[in-house]
Amino acid sequence: MNRFTRRRVLMAAGALAASKVVLAQSSGRHYRLGWLSSSNLWKEPHYIAFQQRLRELGLTEGRNLAIERRDAGNRLERLPIIAAELAKLQCDVFFAGGTEANLVALLNASRDTPVVFIAVDFDPVATGDVASLARPGGRVTGVTALQSTLPAKRLELLKEMLPTATRVAVLTNDESTAQLALTQGTARRLGIEIHVVDLKRPPFDYEAGFADAVRAKAQALVVLGSGLWVPARRRIHELASKARLPTIFHQSQWVETGGLMSYGFNFPTMYRRGADMVAHILRGARVGDIPMEQPTAYELAVNLKTARTLGIEVPQSILIRADKVIE
Repeated sequence: MNRFTRRRVLMAAGALAASKVVLAQSSGRHYRLGWLSSSNLWKEPHYIAFQQRLRELGLTEGRNLAIERRDAGNRLERLPIIAAELAKLQCDVFFAGGTEANLVALLNASRDTPVVFIAVDFDPVATGDVASLARPGGRVTGVTALQSTLPAKRLELLKEMLPTATRVAVLTNDESTAQLALTQGTARRLGIEIHVVDLKRPPFDYEAGFADAVRAKAQALVVLGSGLWVPARRRIHELASKARLPTIFHQSQWVETGGLMSYGFNFPTMYRRGADMVAHILRGARVGDIPMEQPTAYELAVNLKTARTLGIEVPQSILIRADKVIE
């Protein structure tokens, strides 16, 4: 267990025990789930985990569950349009994750459909989308990764990995501005100069962004958490490798495909919890009474192969805390 940042919100009253949310196959009820995504991520492990958990809970697509999937193809301006399409289908519950834009689109598309949301790229309490974690109110609940705090820890870990680094580039977009502000504040405390590479909205010009970081003589790169980066995951790694920029990300899958390190939450676990909440609502629970949750565990991942390629000796202090070490 990673001892220095395991965090848990005490929400025992709202815990969703699996034995209490399984829907009997023989009930004769059929449900419709509207699933919205900003990008085509249907084969990502966390999306697969969500569907697997639904099946474990007795919700089987094609038998007693219809899943209406819609994605915006990384074109955020399409989100209101496809959310409106879902609203016309009379879904029993909406599900989505990622950026606040996904949540806003669903809320604007329907007045009463409950929403289960995995807030990956923003803090829904800070943005006012829910009243509080314990009692979100309204028609939204889900899981939040509290991105208003984790970016600071990532920069601290990067400084621990590269103690002589004084200039760090930060890759951001319009959906990660809150994370950027926190990163900049942490950088001042650590004596690090930040060079912002702001790619604004998709389609992103990654080549221009990395060229900017190289011209700025950045010694490392922080990639802020955003689902909008995922379609270009391999391209980002290729460009970082070419520029010889050590990178830190918000989730371990980036490290598995070549990033130097990551610190954050376990995506499949978060999405499985979202499935629990969907099942609970379909059993008749009021969405506003279901507490939002935080992940109970965070993962530190390190890619030693990438470290060797970059000529970096990983400190023992990081290795002993790492949950995943990729050789």
